[in-house]
Amino acid sequence: MQSCTAQTVVKSSDPHIHYMGRMAFKQDAAELSWPGNSISINFSGTGVKALLKDQFGTNYFKVIVDDSLLPDLQLDSSKHIYTLVSGLPAGKHRLTLFKRTEWSFGKTWFYQFELAPHTTIGPAPAAKKRKIEFYGNSITCGYAVLDTTGQDRSTAPFEDHYLSYAAITARHFNAEYSCIAKSGIGVLVSWFPLIMPEMFDRLDATDEKSKWNFSQFKPDVVVINLFQNDSWLINQPQHPEFIHRFGSSRPTADQIVAAYQKFVKSIRVRYPQAQIICALGNMDATKKGSAWTGYISKAVDNLHDPAISTHYFPYKDTPGHPAKREQEAMAKDLISYIEHNIRW
Repeated sequence: MQSCTAQTVVKSSDPHIHYMGRMAFKQDAAELSWPGNSISINFSGTGVKALLKDQFGTNYFKVIVDDSLLPDLQLDSSKHIYTLVSGLPAGKHRLTLFKRTEWSFGKTWFYQFELAPHTTIGPAPAAKKRKIEFYGNSITCGYAVLDTTGQDRSTAPFEDHYLSYAAITARHFNAEYSCIAKSGIGVLVSWFPLIMPEMFDRLDATDEKSKWNFSQFKPDVVVINLFQNDSWLINQPQHPEFIHRFGSSRPTADQIVAAYQKFVKSIRVRYPQAQIICALGNMDATKKGSAWTGYISKAVDNLHDPAISTHYFPYKDTPGHPAKREQEAMAKDLISYIEHNIRW
């Protein structure tokens, strides 16, 4: 343990910190943008503060101490100290800051922890043996999961990625976790001018020149849950992004299959040893009669890769995005599939 008699400062570059998820390190700060980005430390003592700055003052973080959830941290846009936890009983503790909101709500810069007097920093939490990565849209982000009114509100207070099926699954398997997701994104077309094949290899999702070094994180399992947005947008020929991507004619079934197949192949090239699960659901892209599960199955069949499989979540048949209990049902479903089909 590193000793102290007064307040100890633990800078963002300190090796006692364990980071999880794609994260840029710029000058004196770690830059958190992706949903599920997290920062963890072990310490002995009574309290921890953090020096943070949020891009727009709209991001929320989970504060987890000794596996217990404390009140969520809502940031503002000024750079200042936030008290994460205080008044703990003397002894060893673990703290994690978990970004519950997606990059649509901006980036957050973490500069340092400040430990309470007579508190000491311990060795960095050990990296977990298993590794899992998700590629997804609003379902994976946990969009509107906290909105119990049925309004399906899209603002930050109602999004909580910690409650998503993806984060629940990663916690169940005690896995290192990375999530590349954005509400509204698709494989062929999105509700905005960016599609997953253009975003998946970025370190900073907002910068097309910012490329991720895939050697830094090699997942054992990759889960792709995309096509929900494509399934809507290919039927909206007046939408600017339909015109941008397709002109005046919607893509054919063969073009849809080819685009998905190409994207999965691009993941396989980066992760030659990973087991890839091509999932879909639980919104109306998997309802009875939907063609989208067939497109995915055909693309996977065409790849002739025994380590790439399909798994479809049952259609939830309720309005809006998945509620908390529906995310939990998805997690239970995916956990069961992995336990029965994946060796890692």
